[in-house]
Amino acid sequence: MAFTSDQLAKLTRDASSEPQADVAVALGWSQRLIQLDLAAVHLFSRTARPSIGRFLAIAISKLGNGWIYLIIAPTVLIGLGWQGVHVAALALLNAALLHILYPIIKRRFGRQRPFHADPRLPSLLKTLDDHSFPSGHAMTLTGVLAPIVIAWPAMTIAAGMLILSMAWSRIATAHHYPSDVAAGVALGAGLSYPLASGILAYW
Repeated sequence: MAFTSDQLAKLTRDASSEPQADVAVALGWSQRLIQLDLAAVHLFSRTARPSIGRFLAIAISKLGNGWIYLIIAPTVLIGLGWQGVHVAALALLNAALLHILYPIIKRRFGRQRPFHADPRLPSLLKTLDDHSFPSGHAMTLTGVLAPIVIAWPAMTIAAGMLILSMAWSRIATAHHYPSDVAAGVALGAGLSYPLASGILAYW
């Protein structure tokens, strides 16, 4: 079957426009997701406007700077006895490994924090660094809790509540988007759970 020059030109234009159309669709969806992410931050931020909400958001976030682990460690040692020493050491190893990857990922993505992206959002406390993706608080807490939950299944609900509370506080303070927190939890669980499972099976 032969094509005229006009038909060939039209086919060429149609073929070349398909990738551009795909890129436009992808960009459109990306923009919608970014808008939804920011809208969720506004919603969570409103829960921290009452004084009690503001206090809890700030307190939980500050606990995530390191203080919460001074509470978790003795709880594990008392609850698990000698095995608790192994679990605490594994939790520390998980945190160390995650914090090797964490700054690399943060620099690679360089995502602005919500209160920088939208000045209408109040930042409730000082940030530890400039970038938001992923959430280091959610990542570290998940990584530390993974071996605890494996060795002490009765703590699963409490661990889940701690992670959810930390996730809420990080979004309510306008320091993170929901996707930042989800990525932090996924990174923490993805590295720590298999590692903890493997080591505790032989320890």
